Amino acid sequence: MTLAGGVDPTPPGPSDEVVIALDVGGTGIKSALVGLTDRAVRHTERRPTAAARGPAAVVDTICDLAGQLADTARADGLTPVAVGVAVPGVVDESAGVAVWSANVGFRDVPLRDLVAARVGLPTALGHDVRAGGVAEARIGAGQGSRHVLFVAIGTGIAAAAVVDGTGYPGAHGAAGELGHVVVRPDGPACDCRQTGCLEAVASASAITRRYADRAGRRTGGAAEVARLAAAGDPTAGRIWADAVDALADGLLIGQAMFDPELVVLGGGLAEAGDQLLAPLDAAVRRRATFHRLPRLVQAALGDEAGCLGAALLASDLLASDLLASDLVERAAEPVERAAR
Repeated sequence: MTLAGGVDPTPPGPSDEVVIALDVGGTGIKSALVGLTDRAVRHTERRPTAAARGPAAVVDTICDLAGQLADTARADGLTPVAVGVAVPGVVDESAGVAVWSANVGFRDVPLRDLVAARVGLPTALGHDVRAGGVAEARIGAGQGSRHVLFVAIGTGIAAAAVVDGTGYPGAHGAAGELGHVVVRPDGPACDCRQTGCLEAVASASAITRRYADRAGRRTGGAAEVARLAAAGDPTAGRIWADAVDALADGLLIGQAMFDPELVVLGGGLAEAGDQLLAPLDAAVRRRATFHRLPRLVQAALGDEAGCLGAALLASDLLASDLLASDLVERAAEPVERAAR
């Protein structure tokens, strides 16, 4: 697969070469062995994160799982060649540091180097939503589009701007916090200590909580609120409409900032399909003035996007190492000839 600019992120290699991919969430870790050249998933595992044990225990779990996956690959006649790890929060990808994560308690954890030392393989560290956005842009719903904005709507809301298959991390690894754009200044309090953030109104957890507060009873989650709204429940209908309106305001801000040609909606709320996409698209169009409007589509990779994105991070790392080695060798050739 060749990206714009002519750089192929997948180096040639034997068909038995695999990368180890881990997508670390607040409650669970998705992991896989993925073919380096064919992208085929050879093995998958899921394991609880158990964040209540503390960040050091989570780091041990990640390192142990990566090591066990390497052993599994070798036992199956495969050759593990790199590791990709995607985690939530603020991630300094160039330094390989998990700077901060409320979900798992990370504070300045040099996770890339810890995993690499445990497994003995080159390791890439990335942000979970950016990794998912890269996967959707390259091998999912965004294939064929150069400028993609991936928006994950789940417990929280986050976004990833992907250009030519590469996610934009920002100066401090914190780009894409669309959920903390204030869209309702007089709205509900957010966990970030602001008031009226997008995710305080329109995330799956916010929808669930707001319905319980207004209806006086619990539900099975945002998906049930969506079903109740579709069935004519007036309380659910108002909350769903509020969420769609807030999302439209948030997406228009994202469009003004990033100017994507395609917006890919992922996360649990996107599973509502046209019940979300149709009114959201109409609401965005009503608000638009100078904006060149993007297409809105549902994500194609589901909850595997982060894990597949972690595999792409590992493949990219190998490709960049190979490219750097090749450039060094080419630069050395004139010097060697001159010495002869």
